[in-house]
Amino acid sequence: MQFILYISQFIIPFLIFYIIGYGLLAKVPVYNSFIRGAREGLETVVRIVPTMIGLMAAAGVLRASGFLDLLASLLERAASGSPFPAALVPLALLRMFSSSAATGLLLDLYKEYGTDSSVGLIASLMMCCTETVFYTMSLYFMTAGIKKTRHTACGALLATLSGIAACVVLAGAMG
Repeated sequence: MQFILYISQFIIPFLIFYIIGYGLLAKVPVYNSFIRGAREGLETVVRIVPTMIGLMAAAGVLRASGFLDLLASLLERAASGSPFPAALVPLALLRMFSSSAATGLLLDLYKEYGTDSSVGLIASLMMCCTETVFYTMSLYFMTAGIKKTRHTACGALLATLSGIAACVVLAGAMG
């Protein structure tokens, strides 16, 4: 184990020196290529920032207005007869919009139910098995310039639902 820790300290510097060395041997202007890549990365960040600000503002407005609480209360009634804990409905909804907001909600669930509880275990698995669907779609599609998303939202929501179902099954098998 100590050997792996020792080697892991040198992997990144080795990789950097390897790339520079290979570029020099191939007679590629390494520094110019680096600067060009950094410029393109910065341009990408500038294009993404307005979308990120809009999504964070929208998630904040939905949460502060009480809309997510209203939707969660409606869905909690539907979830009451299922093996899915009703306390996790707000987390499932918020996770589709904002990972950081969902993490805050996750911490609240841990405080209330405990990390080793069924709710805590399913919530932990949900954070790993689901994606911020609307955030990811809007950010990546905007960056790539995709206008016609067709069935992406339906497929992503179905994948999220499948991930949530898998979390319930896995938590039941573990607990």
